[in-house]
Amino acid sequence: MNELVKHTESINRLLARYGVKFGIYKNNEFHEQLFPFDAIPRVIEHEDFLLLEKGLIQRVNALNMFLKDIYGEKQIIKDGVIPEEFVFSSPGYLPECEGICPPKGVYSHVSGIDLVQAKDKTWYILEDNLRIPSGASYPLIARDLCRRAVPRTFKNTSIVDNRNYGKMLGRMLDSVNVGGIKVIMTPGRYNAAYFEHSYLAEKSGSELAVNTDLFVEKNYLYHKDYLGNKQKVGVLYRRISDEYLDPMTFEQDSLIGIPNLMDVYRAGNVALVNAPGNGVADDKGIYYFVPKMIEYYLDEKPILKNAPTYLPFYEEDRKYVLDNLHKLVVKDVAEAGGYGVIFGSDLSEEKLEELRQLIIRESRRFIAQEVIDFLDLDILEDGEAVPRKADLRAFVLSSGDKTEVWPSGLTRFSRNPDSFVVNSSQGGGFKDTWVLSQ
Repeated sequence: MNELVKHTESINRLLARYGVKFGIYKNNEFHEQLFPFDAIPRVIEHEDFLLLEKGLIQRVNALNMFLKDIYGEKQIIKDGVIPEEFVFSSPGYLPECEGICPPKGVYSHVSGIDLVQAKDKTWYILEDNLRIPSGASYPLIARDLCRRAVPRTFKNTSIVDNRNYGKMLGRMLDSVNVGGIKVIMTPGRYNAAYFEHSYLAEKSGSELAVNTDLFVEKNYLYHKDYLGNKQKVGVLYRRISDEYLDPMTFEQDSLIGIPNLMDVYRAGNVALVNAPGNGVADDKGIYYFVPKMIEYYLDEKPILKNAPTYLPFYEEDRKYVLDNLHKLVVKDVAEAGGYGVIFGSDLSEEKLEELRQLIIRESRRFIAQEVIDFLDLDILEDGEAVPRKADLRAFVLSSGDKTEVWPSGLTRFSRNPDSFVVNSSQGGGFKDTWVLSQ
């Protein structure tokens, strides 16, 4: 145990030295802090990962087909599988993207799928993150530092090498590239995931750029280096939200976007990773329908399960939710990062009644789920191993030629013994994820 404690402290010192941090805005102030690392790894058995891999590829393929359909023929709506209200009222649906089919028909090139494992070892998917999912860099650099600190561990254990993420990302970007260099676009130094942007640019062989390094000329996107030389950009892995991407199309006051970028995209002269408008597919209300999408588009039964979910939009579900609010978890579909998550068991009768009335008034705004008592993983705290709730963010890359799952992932844990919320923005930490090779 003493060796593990020293190992954890050593790795966290190295992470601090390398600037492996995340930042959050709170009360209009930017706060940057370390993302605490824990040296006790999550271990996923080889057979277990094969099942996860198959199910995640199935799910992401169906979600990409859904996005292509929704911004095209909308057949899934016409066939009554998903109510149109759930699509067109979603904050993530962008009418400006109607009729645009990105290179190779891929919308979600990098998907971050959040899962938990119940105590009976069943995996449940909690969320699909298809806009700009972050977090791959943390286990990537942590594994690299752990290899340096304790190399014998990795020589004597059959663990799949996870250091290929940068190459996987680079291959995917090359696959959808329409002609030109590949660029990772960051909002800049004060973005919460700036470390990741710079790290992945290095690992994938991409240029790292802010918006002032990029400009549109004659319906093409160009990158200008510090010497003033310009090169055409064929693929842009943008790490800024849709609404700030192009002030000529979306938020007019955006200071971090690229004017007329959407014109270049519509013309097919640049690939945007991930595609604008993906938010309609990772809306928590749409999540309810993903198993139906899999059956509809692929004619297959879902391999991985959703958490048991109810839509107050439907009368039968609404009645169940209102009658059982005290034991459910309610999520605001527009929130992310662990915000907007309400556990009924934590509320007084007065607050429960306020929530009931809010759900009745704004039924489209919420989903409700059964609380999954998911596995605790040991973490080190004050020199002792203690159990804490943990999830897994799996990263799935889609190039149009193939869809593949990174054999690793971001395991996040809560440092609060009474909390199910594991997000870094809520004070959580992370650990390495070991996938056994046999």
